[in-house]
Amino acid sequence: MQADYKRVTKLLKTARGQLGGILRMVEEDKYCVDISHQILACDAVLRRANREILQAHLESCVQGAFHSGSKEETDAKIQELVELIGKLSK
Repeated sequence: MQADYKRVTKLLKTARGQLGGILRMVEEDKYCVDISHQILACDAVLRRANREILQAHLESCVQGAFHSGSKEETDAKIQELVELIGKLSK
């Protein structure tokens, strides 16, 4: 992984903490809207972590494939991104 390890790790640990808090809220039968707000906050942190990882992938792996001159490697990276974009848009 080429992304900033410390930044991604911090974001994922934050999300893990938020998930624990959300689970406690559910177990304690807290107000539904409050739980939903916390789920949205956790989702935002996970999206930031994903964005960090994908940006690093584009700047290293994908760019490297384009500069390698290998059509097969470049096509594979493009296909990976097309499939990922499809999953993100669902």
